Amino acid sequence: MTALPDPSALPLFPLQTVLFPEGLLSLKVFEARYLDLVSRSLRTQHPFGVVALRQGHEVRRPGEAVAFEAVGCLAELIEVDSEQAGILQVRCRGSQRFRILSTRQGEDGLWWAEVQWLAPDAAVLPQKEHLASAQALANAIRMLRQRGPLPFLEPFHFDDAGWIANRWCEILPIPLVARQRLMELDDPQVRLKLVDQFLRSKGIIGGP
Repeated sequence: MTALPDPSALPLFPLQTVLFPEGLLSLKVFEARYLDLVSRSLRTQHPFGVVALRQGHEVRRPGEAVAFEAVGCLAELIEVDSEQAGILQVRCRGSQRFRILSTRQGEDGLWWAEVQWLAPDAAVLPQKEHLASAQALANAIRMLRQRGPLPFLEPFHFDDAGWIANRWCEILPIPLVARQRLMELDDPQVRLKLVDQFLRSKGIIGGP
């Protein structure tokens, strides 16, 4: 993991998605403010913050009100390609979660935040009653691998309750706000328990 950036001035990339720790995020960057953000991140080797939008759009619209969630996740650059002039194809890895304390918007439209770092998930084994969720995720990954590029980064951690829960949260058909609330949970066992309940309710895994 790269060094944490200055918590008093974290550049933000608001998106209509939720980034989880160890998650994979692919971006097509073309707005000047975000091209500058990516260039700065490459130069300084510092991650930037990804936050989910509650109001507004990813592409800047003059006069539009923008609101985003209070908890986000740092994004570390792992790959940047420029196949067309003025457009960057970017792949990022989610790392540290943070809570926004205050925000300001620069003249170029880029949002900045003062943040508080949140503790990472404790690395804990999934409880016995949730092992079926781990096995079902392994099965899902085998199926996804046959269809094309995986939406997950390796290595896999099937012995980590938080990692299992986060990967399910990324691919399950749940509303954005529900995905956000799951990401915010401090206890990875509780997050996996809720995911397990959802999987059983949809018949993805057996049992009550």
